[in-house]
Amino acid sequence: MDQHTHHPVQPGAENVVCSRCRKVAEGAPPTWTCSVENGRRHYFCDDCARANIRAIEGRLDSAWW
Repeated sequence: MDQHTHHPVQPGAENVVCSRCRKVAEGAPPTWTCSVENGRRHYFCDDCARANIRAIEGRLDSAWW
């Protein structure tokens, strides 16, 4: 069994890239959405999260939307 330890991204620690549109932000913007899929963190900017909110709330993997 593969075990991963995930640590929260500290604001300003690194650039975060939207997994959908590839927009880049400094640090972890508090208004972006973070989803863990198959053990990996995926960040979504405000626009992408807003456009896909039903799929996110339904816990569908981003590959489905």
